[in-house]
Amino acid sequence: MAENNTGTANKTWVNRWTFMLAAAGSAIGLGNIWKFPYIAGEYGGGAFVLVYLLCITIMGVPLLMAETLIGRTTRLSPLNGIKKLISDASITKAWQAIAWMGMLCGFLILSFYSVIAGWSLSYAWDVLNGVFTGMNADQVGDEFSALVSSAPRQIIWHTTFMLLTLLITSRGIHKGLEKGLQVMMPMLFFLLLIMLGYSVVETGQFMRGASFMFSVDFTKLNQDALLAALGQAFFTLSLGMCALMAYGAYMPAKNSIGKTAFQVATLDTAMAILSGLVVFPIVFAYGLEPSAGPGLLFVSLTAAFANMPMGDLFGFLFFALVGIAALSSAISLVEPTVAWLTERTGMSRKMATVVLCSLVWVVGLGTVFSFTDNFGAALLGSNFFDAIDFLTNSILMPLGGVLIAIFAGWKIKQSVVMAELSLNKGMFTIWRVVVGILVPICVTAVLITTVF
Repeated sequence: MAENNTGTANKTWVNRWTFMLAAAGSAIGLGNIWKFPYIAGEYGGGAFVLVYLLCITIMGVPLLMAETLIGRTTRLSPLNGIKKLISDASITKAWQAIAWMGMLCGFLILSFYSVIAGWSLSYAWDVLNGVFTGMNADQVGDEFSALVSSAPRQIIWHTTFMLLTLLITSRGIHKGLEKGLQVMMPMLFFLLLIMLGYSVVETGQFMRGASFMFSVDFTKLNQDALLAALGQAFFTLSLGMCALMAYGAYMPAKNSIGKTAFQVATLDTAMAILSGLVVFPIVFAYGLEPSAGPGLLFVSLTAAFANMPMGDLFGFLFFALVGIAALSSAISLVEPTVAWLTERTGMSRKMATVVLCSLVWVVGLGTVFSFTDNFGAALLGSNFFDAIDFLTNSILMPLGGVLIAIFAGWKIKQSVVMAELSLNKGMFTIWRVVVGILVPICVTAVLITTVF
């Protein structure tokens, strides 16, 4: 189907599976490969995984459906799509705040996400070239400190990552997003399976890692663990940032939103669990601490790769995996605003992508200098990165999720929801209770607890 440069109308994914790949690519990122294993490690493994799965099923999937139906029913960018639904339902224009917050949230997240993703590209290059070979954990830690304290090195990799994002997104829905995802997502799973094979065959600790992941001990669960599981389930699906609204606008009408949402959640969860099965056997084989926090990726695991047979190759594959996962998420953060810019200004998609990615790159320098010069500490009370991370992850995303749930559950015309989701009256009532009541209550609890 031909594309134009002025919006998302009349453009759909050519392949019916591409929306699932796109949504899964948005969901699968650093949160699965980096954050999920160490959070599971911190809260005892299997019991946390079980609670996480329940949160994904009960709250994540319905909210994913809500965002997708908003995009598909309007075939417009998130902002213009919500404007249309507001007009159709004759409700206050204040609901446009959903899209504005979502686009702002995606913009700010990408500004620091690009810097962190740049670290993974830097590590892939350094591991491949034997920089870490033979180093112990302290020496690897020193190398990591050298990276994050060097503005020029971070800027180079931040720039590289943003150029890759720009290159894919600017080429359009079919030549850019669709073809890029059709390459990246199979590659992502292929690399993960290679790493899983290594953990099974070479570490000698696979069964111990699997036992840690799946042995259920509810005595390890506390309030913090429950909130962490809900937060991880919510944030890993990229909810509250309008990315799935933008992708939903390209979703073919014949695709089942409910079925696709479950498939996306299943893929996302499988990636998180497989990542744990890759990481924990390596952690145990080299006497590392499974609850080591962010250092698990850039220090502990790197030290393990530095001292294992063929560590340079498998370390490169692992960090390439992290980089590809980050890139698939990054293009979803760009898409909502690019779609709006092409509709609002009439500029070409390529120009809109250049403008947006350039602005993201500039704001990303604030994160770079947060690590090198503690930028923003005097003004914000914390450095720029910490302040933006707190604003997006602890306020904008959950608040956006609450508003989307209420908007989809109570403000969109009932006939529109039933038609898009193919629900009868009884199923619609159940869906409305979950999306319009249960999801807002639970996410609000996370929001309040996090902030106060």
